[in-house]
Amino acid sequence: MTTKRITRLVALAAAALASATAMAQSGKAVEEAEKNYQAGSSPLADVPMYQSTNPKAPAMTQAEFEQARKMYFERCAGCHGVLRKGATGKPLTPDITLSKGTDYLKIFIAYGSPAGMPNWQTSGEMSEKEVDLMARYVQQDPPTPPEFSMADMKQTWKIIVPPEKRPTKKMNNYNISNIFSTTLRDTGEVALIDGDTKQIINIVKTGYAVHISRMSASGRYLFVIGRDAKINMIDLWMEKPDNVAEIRIGLEARSVDTSKFKGYEDKFAIAGSYWPPQYVIMRGDTLEPLKIVSTRGNTVDKQEYHPEPRVASIVASHYKPEFVVNVKETGQTLLVDYSNLDALKVTTIGTARFLHDGGMDSTGRYFMVAANQSNKIAAVDLKEGKLAKLIDVGKIPHPGRGANFVHPKYGPVWSTGHLGDETISLIGTDPVKHKEYAFKKVAELKGQGGGALFIKSHPKSQHLYSDTPLNPDPKISQSVAVYDIKNLDKGYTVLPIAEWADLKDDGAKRVVQPEFNKAGDEVWFSVWSAKNKQSAIVVVDDKTLKLKAVIKDPRLITPTGHFNVYNTQHDVY
Repeated sequence: MTTKRITRLVALAAAALASATAMAQSGKAVEEAEKNYQAGSSPLADVPMYQSTNPKAPAMTQAEFEQARKMYFERCAGCHGVLRKGATGKPLTPDITLSKGTDYLKIFIAYGSPAGMPNWQTSGEMSEKEVDLMARYVQQDPPTPPEFSMADMKQTWKIIVPPEKRPTKKMNNYNISNIFSTTLRDTGEVALIDGDTKQIINIVKTGYAVHISRMSASGRYLFVIGRDAKINMIDLWMEKPDNVAEIRIGLEARSVDTSKFKGYEDKFAIAGSYWPPQYVIMRGDTLEPLKIVSTRGNTVDKQEYHPEPRVASIVASHYKPEFVVNVKETGQTLLVDYSNLDALKVTTIGTARFLHDGGMDSTGRYFMVAANQSNKIAAVDLKEGKLAKLIDVGKIPHPGRGANFVHPKYGPVWSTGHLGDETISLIGTDPVKHKEYAFKKVAELKGQGGGALFIKSHPKSQHLYSDTPLNPDPKISQSVAVYDIKNLDKGYTVLPIAEWADLKDDGAKRVVQPEFNKAGDEVWFSVWSAKNKQSAIVVVDDKTLKLKAVIKDPRLITPTGHFNVYNTQHDVY
């Protein structure tokens, strides 16, 4: 190594250390929250892939390559992409990394950068040996995961109970519309909990880390999808609700929904995958795959081709026989007309890059979706089939489905919290009676801190709830902020949810996803600890903001998201 290069690397290391220190001093909470969110494990870590040989890359044994590949998909792919072409993080392809060299790359992996790259070694999350492995790995040709075809899907498709053998009427005494579907993240299950009695009805085997639960239009069938792209269809009419069909639609996924438009209720289901980048339309009663459509295409801003644009959120329109498919990396919102699958019509609406989650406004006409790394909310008019407005909000909006309520001044608003800052943005959604405020950020509330994932209200509630489970401060991650909708200026009240759970060990106790019951007078929270620690669900009386119940059970392992049947079925939030 030349003296000049050594001097350059020493200077780079000093600069990286100074930047990492400044980052920690100026915005540690924000950076930690972002890192916790982006660095989630990918199921692709366990998928076999071919190691190509690049003579220009530093040598790696097969064992080293496999170890580094697993680390990459567990910690890095969420930002840099499956093919390392770049997503919310920068590209890490050999044409870029080889010229940097191993020593240069090791410094940035070890120390991080102010732009959001975690300091993997100095934080203690990677050893010096692992940093060296990763620096050499990103100079190799990226391995490509296998595609997932119709034939692959049909090999995983199982009809456990055929439609003709299912009940013709409800065979249990449960108040189905008030059942909660709660994700048990690390066990690959969902808990069906009776919202009236607070008793567990059944623990249902599903895919890994169920991302969402969605209801059929009739309210009979519950659909859940795991990060491993496995969909389970659960019949709530059965004496003991359980799986009646299942399928894998790819290798990694996040989204599922069913047809809601009049005349098409329960007829179709749709799911979108992160890998391969595609969506599939299925029969709504059996999950039989009918049509696969790729989402590979060009970005909305630079019109550049992107090889792996992931399908983020999907919702079903109430205005037309359409699914709303949001494609993350290209920033395209697709309105997929399912009225004729043999002549599929797709309206492509350019919104903003890095689309993620979102929900309907109170009328169901406008879909409000977060373009998280663009710091925008896109309001899509589902009646007219066009973009209503792009709205600038805070840093990395993450609304879940958002929260609708009537503001004393601005009328109907939809709101979102943020991963990257402490604010909550309120957006006007009434272009008729409150035209001057429509699709503008009309107000900004101050929350507890960055790291918010979900925000929630209810038409019968006067409160707005915001969690902050990814904030590094336990006092913030273990509590929620509650606002009085009629007096937002007075700030928030903190509810010590984890303290109320009264768990006897030292688990993380992150409080996540407020969800109302059907009546709108209770709010449920997951208290999420590690797999080997006790977790719980805490129920709060919405009128008094007092503790109402705590649900504890050894089977409640890593509870995270939960969805009330009625509210999910009718888009009540």
